[in-house]
Amino acid sequence: MALSVYREGAPEGRVSIFFWPVRSRPGKVTVMASPYPTLKSRAREMRKGATEAERRLWAKLRSRRLGGLKFLRQFPAGPYILDFYCSEKNLAVELDGGQHGDPGQAAYDEERSRILTGLGIRVIRFWNHDVLKDTDAVLNVIGKEAGIF
Repeated sequence: MALSVYREGAPEGRVSIFFWPVRSRPGKVTVMASPYPTLKSRAREMRKGATEAERRLWAKLRSRRLGGLKFLRQFPAGPYILDFYCSEKNLAVELDGGQHGDPGQAAYDEERSRILTGLGIRVIRFWNHDVLKDTDAVLNVIGKEAGIF
């Protein structure tokens, strides 16, 4: 979501400030200003700073290596950026680190998944350590969810 504000000295006197939801509660969404003018530029930055688990899973998903399905990484969808997304199957794969065990973050993740489901996107989540310990089992679950196994 974007809000245009007028500021003296800015080109044409106007700048855009972008916001994204930080935490949602029924009937209330808290937002935070984004330093990125678009989700696309934020997604590019996130690709450069991938975790080891994301790099390992991407090596197995890229170039149609899993059942011929095309996956994209750090894909903007609605107000969110998905770790991995297959448009053919409307399937998002999210990898969660230790911070996602926090009750506040877990509630945010649940709300985020609910919103994405409302957009028609199925979301499956894995812990980073599961990807690092048993990548093949994670790929098997993704394949079953995608209907290729």
